[in-house]
Amino acid sequence: MHKDSSRSPAPRGEETGMPRMSLGGHLDELRARLVLGLLGFAAAFFVSLAGGRWFVRILLSPYRAAMQSAGIEAKLQALQPAEPFMVYMKASLVLAALISSPWLFYQLWAFVAAGLHRHERRFVHLAAPFCAALFVGGVLFFLLAIGPWVFRFFMQFDLGIDYLTYQPGVGKTVDFVLTLAVVFGLAFQTPAAIVWAERLGLVTLDALRRARKYVFLACFVVGAIATPPDVVSQIALAVPIYLLFEGGLLICRLRPKGKPVPS
Repeated sequence: MHKDSSRSPAPRGEETGMPRMSLGGHLDELRARLVLGLLGFAAAFFVSLAGGRWFVRILLSPYRAAMQSAGIEAKLQALQPAEPFMVYMKASLVLAALISSPWLFYQLWAFVAAGLHRHERRFVHLAAPFCAALFVGGVLFFLLAIGPWVFRFFMQFDLGIDYLTYQPGVGKTVDFVLTLAVVFGLAFQTPAAIVWAERLGLVTLDALRRARKYVFLACFVVGAIATPPDVVSQIALAVPIYLLFEGGLLICRLRPKGKPVPS
């Protein structure tokens, strides 16, 4: 019996405007995006070497501000011969990550876009600069606002020993600042994650609203895990994360509704 070819189902790629890509194609795309991202990061790293010493001063500014506020002379010590050089290299790497963050986030979202529907790809062009701005904003928020507060708390803690002197090593201090700065930068991705999940239909706005109390608790759990074991650092991270969660809900509520995601 002759079948009417006009009624045969169209391939999924033609149905949804979504390109058909094999597993090998996805791996090739991932490899290409990784290479491009690493090349951009390498270029930013060579640029950041010129500003590494300046960025070290920025990283240590919360410590210096807290020491000056407490009326203590700001001093750090190098415990190993290569410690100043390692601090310089670590600072240059993080500065390179900040400089190249728009390019790195673009490569990430460009890889994600390869598996999205045609009408969803417009979101990707906005997501990359949005994520980069959030990451840089999180790092600066810690360095300028939260860092001095955290150092002040630790320095004013009374151990009950009158002969204790406060003079930490420069390497450990920079590691402490870098770790928290990167944690804040990643935590500030919360609105982007919420908007992305709601946009792709992974979760609804009503479900996110109903989950508020669980998200509030989870923010403090994340703050307890990702920061030193003190209440100040935990609250300083948990509260901004929850406010960013609410900001993500606001963006979802104000965003014009597009086409529903095809099944």
